[in-house]
Amino acid sequence: MTFSLGIVGIGQFGSHFAELFAAHPEIDALYAVDSTPERIDAVEARGVSFDRRFDTIEELLASDVDAVAIFTQRWTHGEHALMALRAGKHVYSAVPMAIEEDEIRQITEEVERTGLVYMMGETSQYNAAVVLARRLYRQGVFGEVFYAEGDYVHDMDLGFYDAYKYSGGEQWKSTASYPPLLYPTHSIGGILGVIPNHAVSVSAIGRPDTRGDGVFDKDVSMFGNDVSNAFALFEMDNGGAFHTNELRRVGYPSHKRESRFRFFGEDSSFEETIEVTYWHDKERVLEVTDLISTDATMSLDDPRLADVSPALRDAFVAGAASAHNQARLPKEFQGKPNGHEGAHHFLVDDFARAVVDGMQPMVNAWQAARYTLPGVIAHQSMNRGGERLPINDLGDCPLPVQDLDADQEPLDLDALFAEQEARKGTVAE
Repeated sequence: MTFSLGIVGIGQFGSHFAELFAAHPEIDALYAVDSTPERIDAVEARGVSFDRRFDTIEELLASDVDAVAIFTQRWTHGEHALMALRAGKHVYSAVPMAIEEDEIRQITEEVERTGLVYMMGETSQYNAAVVLARRLYRQGVFGEVFYAEGDYVHDMDLGFYDAYKYSGGEQWKSTASYPPLLYPTHSIGGILGVIPNHAVSVSAIGRPDTRGDGVFDKDVSMFGNDVSNAFALFEMDNGGAFHTNELRRVGYPSHKRESRFRFFGEDSSFEETIEVTYWHDKERVLEVTDLISTDATMSLDDPRLADVSPALRDAFVAGAASAHNQARLPKEFQGKPNGHEGAHHFLVDDFARAVVDGMQPMVNAWQAARYTLPGVIAHQSMNRGGERLPINDLGDCPLPVQDLDADQEPLDLDALFAEQEARKGTVAE
């Protein structure tokens, strides 16, 4: 079985993913929708062929297309996903899932009612550090994880101004003030993509912006938002907690590492920094940086990145790491652009194979809700002075879920530690 897919929004991400969707062997036809047809022309000029074009999402959904991939403005994803599901189409959605609790709930209800595939393309699910930490968790080395941290650290000066100008047009400042806690999935998803827990309550605060350039200005913002840095503490269902930072004004090289994570278990822990990453138990410290290191899949000067700010291009070129299960990917992806520490290939493969196999992917509607809804409630808490608010978890996915990485071999930590000590001995000699 193969299927047709329509891409809604041929912007910086939509154009990049179009090349991957076109290459996947399970997808036999590619359609496109964008209010700026010249963007579709530009992608076709780079060698991606679209079988049909449409002027609106409504026209696409009225066609025979089997599935849609949504890359529209981030606050419209919930609305567009519901339109597609109600039209009988499978859905791949860029993050976030939605920005309203009711829309999130309705998406899960539609998927349960129809059995259609819904997937949120959260890049942290396949962030190399998250993949490695998930492998470690599954082999039981952490014990109970009682505390974790996830940071999405992306300074506005490092490419975000250009990105918002590209997508927002003349009114870009009104959308560039997008509330940080309503874009929570890069931080939360990296935590809950490792441990099988969920948030049950949250207290959050935000720091109003002080730059004064009209971006985070309540009078300009379509969201009435003046907060550029926000911080949230979540209670977990196991009695532990996790903490996230959503930072848009920060002296940090986010082009090198946008997201970073820490996990503290009763038996061992995992800590990621900008340059070095460690796993350690109560006696040993093992550097695992090499296991999550990625190589570029294309040049930062590649013409396909012409519309992407130079400060953002690293996110579009990083390939897989040795921690990734690269053997599961289709051979057609070899040599294709990747990004977000190797995540893009795995996201496309997850969705395509879920549709063909009649299964729900790992970041299905219920898991996507666990990555998204806590941020929505955290935003409410922030606007209520940090009041601790409950999070109404929507439960586990009631449909069959496909985990394409379930058969990965456990890591031999003893051997890795012995190799590390041998290298130290060689250096000492």
